[in-house]
Amino acid sequence: MNHSSSTTGKLRDIMKEVERISPDVTLKLNDSIVSTIYGDAERITRKVVSQKSKPRVDWDKKLDDVLTSRTLGIPMMLLLLALVFWITVTGANYPSTVLATVLFWGQDRLTDLCAWLGAPAWVKGFFVEGIYRCVAWVVSVMLPPMAIFFPCFTLLEDLGYLPRVAFNLDYLFKKAGAHGKQSLTMTMGFGCNAAGVIACRIIESPRERLIAMLTNNFVPCNGRFPTLIALAGILVMGTAYSLGAAVIVMGIVLFGIAVTLAVSRALSATLLKGVPSSFTLELPPYRKPRVGRVIIRSIYDRTLFVLGRAVCVAAPAGAVTWLLANIYVGDLSVLSHCANWLNPFGTLLGMDGFILMAFILGLPANEIVLPILIMSYLATGSMVEMDSIEALRRLFVVEHGWTWLTVLCTMLFSLLHYPCGTTLWTIRRESGSVKWTALAALIPLGVACAVCFVIALAARQAGWV
Repeated sequence: MNHSSSTTGKLRDIMKEVERISPDVTLKLNDSIVSTIYGDAERITRKVVSQKSKPRVDWDKKLDDVLTSRTLGIPMMLLLLALVFWITVTGANYPSTVLATVLFWGQDRLTDLCAWLGAPAWVKGFFVEGIYRCVAWVVSVMLPPMAIFFPCFTLLEDLGYLPRVAFNLDYLFKKAGAHGKQSLTMTMGFGCNAAGVIACRIIESPRERLIAMLTNNFVPCNGRFPTLIALAGILVMGTAYSLGAAVIVMGIVLFGIAVTLAVSRALSATLLKGVPSSFTLELPPYRKPRVGRVIIRSIYDRTLFVLGRAVCVAAPAGAVTWLLANIYVGDLSVLSHCANWLNPFGTLLGMDGFILMAFILGLPANEIVLPILIMSYLATGSMVEMDSIEALRRLFVVEHGWTWLTVLCTMLFSLLHYPCGTTLWTIRRESGSVKWTALAALIPLGVACAVCFVIALAARQAGWV
């Protein structure tokens, strides 16, 4: 026993020394060991397992020939992802409108109650127009997309397709010094970045798990999609669901994936140095999804869990936003004073101070960024929503001088900036570290500022604006 432990310890020391001298040799050695183990397992299986009759067509192999091929694997993956996005955005539109109608009907009844009780105006404003309206907005915007996206995602998981996604992207993430399973956590982030962070538990290596948590924010969650879709509609001067807007949003998503790989590579070479761990992926057979179980699990374990956390941070955000918009210093509200102070920096980034202030106040929940911005421009004192993309375009472009550069930089800042309060809270709990939570906010913020600054500078130097 002692001899075995001593031999194991010496072997571990040798492996560490080899990894230090030549990481590539370690990777090849690990791959060779795994290949040998699986080769031996296959030989033993052929000797001891017999099969009376084989199916005429091996559908698993035929599907894998397409879904995991070098040429068609990634295009098919992007096509499926685009299909899930289309189902989510299109399917969530009507229930989101109905839910908003119901919740804002509740706001009207609360207003009537305040009037009946003779409550002061500030009580109605603070509790109804501040806290309740913010929570209603978050629920009406977040719940329908999550209730569609998470079951779709879970169905793909139950079908057996998600391991194929990891297989297709493993090479890219390994080149970035990360783990192939990060592709799964990244995909989960499209529904909610907090859920994506929780999904990082499937990555065994602490170093690679941290990389996945720190970069999950670079894929847009369903809280940012409404903003991205609306701004894309303004950019193409059409409706939010036009083909041009859809192409722009898909381009933004692909840019976010590219940034994920680039930042993962940078972290792997600096703060989180190390060699990517071996990723032995056994592709399971395709299975018939258990639809009922999938829907129940995705709604209870994911949708309601994430929504509950979002509501917890949205309520105080609504209160703070209302106070800043209704407390005046001189002729301007505190919100306007802060926006004017941020304006020079916002201009450098291709935006303005009101846009930056909306992102700052939108920290608790990305869904409230656009309503806060509209409220700031209209000086209404409470969050409001425009009734059409054309009305939004008129407010931003005609009345406040937005250009294509302003729209583009706002979209990129929305994509890349720090995670929402729910995600940061989740990172704190998952990492158990204040330091990594702070870096999870500062790294994306630095990337967002750098990207917007470079694009704004290049556009101005070229004379395009």
